[in-house]
Amino acid sequence: ATAFGPTITSFVQPQPVPNPRDFVLWSFFNAMFCNPFCLGFIALVFSIKSRDGKIAHDPAAASSYGRTAKHLNIAALCLGIVGTIICIVVLVMYYNSLRVGS
Repeated sequence: ATAFGPTITSFVQPQPVPNPRDFVLWSFFNAMFCNPFCLGFIALVFSIKSRDGKIAHDPAAASSYGRTAKHLNIAALCLGIVGTIICIVVLVMYYNSLRVGS
């Protein structure tokens, strides 16, 4: 006769994989509307690389590309806002000089 003892089962919980941000929508907005020095387009490329890294289960690469895309988006947005403000100021000064000269 064979004696069977109690069976011990242990479960190992997998560590949750961090979900790095890829900023694709922000990059797309900057590429379409706010693209000084092609920074928005370059940010879009890095955002897509970040999304590819998430799909390939490579969180280190996805996080690195996501941070780069975020910094490029910040630079593109700031330069775009400053450029827009400068254009508005120049246009107002130009129209005021036309009005005064007449």
